[in-house]
Amino acid sequence: MGQIKVEKCPIEGLYVITPAVHGDSRGYFMETYNKRDLEEAGLDLDFVQDNQSCSSKGVLRGLHYQKQYPQGKLVRVVRGAVFDVAVDLRKDSPTYGKWFGVELSEENKKQFYIPEGFAHGFAVLTDTAEFCYKCTDFYHPNDEGGIAWNDPDINIDWSMAGIKGEYKGSASAEGYTLADGTPLNLSDKDQKWKGIKEAFSF
Repeated sequence: MGQIKVEKCPIEGLYVITPAVHGDSRGYFMETYNKRDLEEAGLDLDFVQDNQSCSSKGVLRGLHYQKQYPQGKLVRVVRGAVFDVAVDLRKDSPTYGKWFGVELSEENKKQFYIPEGFAHGFAVLTDTAEFCYKCTDFYHPNDEGGIAWNDPDINIDWSMAGIKGEYKGSASAEGYTLADGTPLNLSDKDQKWKGIKEAFSF
C-alpha cells in the first residue's frame, strides 16, 4: 500500500503530494519520497540535486525558472510555513500565464510538484521557514530567468500570504508590507524582473 497520496491540481502537471504520517507519543515517521508511489500516480521523475534554504518573515523569493535547463521541483517545508506558487510558462498550454498556490508547512507536511515549464516562488508566512526541494536538473547560474512576482497580467493573490500594497509598475518591494506591518523583503535581482508579456513576447 502506498504511503504517499498524489493529487492533481487545476493546472495540468502540478501535483500536491501528502505523505502518510505515522505518529505516537515518541514522535512520528513518514516517507517523504517514494519513487514507486509517484510512478503509480504517473510521475516518473529523476532527481539529481537537493536544495535547502532558510528565510525570515517578510521574505518573498521568485518567480524563478531556468531557460535552457528547466527544472522540475518537488518542494516542501520542514520548519515554519510558506505560500508556494507556480506559474505556467508553457507557450502551448491552455493555462499559459495562470497560477496556482498552496500553503506548505511543517504541520501539514504537504509537498508540491512543479514540472519543467513553470516559474516558481514563495512567500514566508512564519518567523522563519526552512524550505527543501528536489530538482530534476542541476542549477545553472547563467541560465536563470524570472517573472515579476506582482505582474498584474498574472495577478497572483498574494493577500493569501498577508501581503498588502499597491502595484506601481515594477517588481519593487517598496510600499508592500505584511498585515502586521513587516516590510516585504525581496532580493535586488527579484525586484528587477519584468512582467510575463515583456519576458515572453511571441
